[in-house]
Amino acid sequence: MRDVLVRGVRFYQRRLSPRKPAPTCRFSPTCSEYAAQAVERHGSLRGSWLATWRILRCNPFVPGGFDPVPDHFPKRPPQTP
Repeated sequence: MRDVLVRGVRFYQRRLSPRKPAPTCRFSPTCSEYAAQAVERHGSLRGSWLATWRILRCNPFVPGGFDPVPDHFPKRPPQTP
C-alpha cells in the first residue's frame, strides 16, 4: 500500500502539478513532497495522517515556511501556546 500511495503522489508531481498556473504551496518541502516522505518514513496510515494534517495547514491563515516530516510520529498534535 505504501508504494501505491507514493506512486500516486509522484504521478501528481510529474503530471498534474506542472499544469497549475502558479506554485501554491507555502511550505518547504512542498505538500506533495511532504506526503511522499511521510508515507515512506511512517507507513501508509500514519504517513497519510501527517500528509492530511499538513494539507489542512496549507492555507492563507498560516505563514508557512520550513516544515520537515518529523522523525517520530507524534502521539498528539503540537500544542499552541
